[in-house]
Amino acid sequence: MEPRVDFISLGVRSVEASRAFYVDGLSWPVHREVAGEVLFIQVNHGLVLSLWDSTQMQAEAGTSPPAGVPGITLSHNLASPQEVDSVMEQAAAAGAAIVAEPVTKAWGGYAGYFADPDGFRWEVAYNPTWAVDDAGTVTV
Repeated sequence: MEPRVDFISLGVRSVEASRAFYVDGLSWPVHREVAGEVLFIQVNHGLVLSLWDSTQMQAEAGTSPPAGVPGITLSHNLASPQEVDSVMEQAAAAGAAIVAEPVTKAWGGYAGYFADPDGFRWEVAYNPTWAVDDAGTVTV
């Protein structure tokens, strides 16, 4: 198996609420949608974020309903602290709950967290050591 991720699927309570947040609020483009069932958003080269009705996900993938906050964070890295502030403001305007205001971190970066309508945590960060070359190789 190659070290590669092609889809990140999040089980959501309401595909419509997720659509309102990600598509209407954050202006992310829809790649494909089956109304009320699943919404695909291409988020990077060869990478799709799938917002999947949690009941259908549980039935197909054999998962259990989550209890509390989902134990995963998704990160969105940016080129400056100012961009972090801007994206956090955009997320809040789209209806996100800001769970940690952006602050300078001990490791030298600047980051904050918001929760989407299902509680999934997004880290919005500026990391001065983060780089991606033309081949897609990451340096941290």
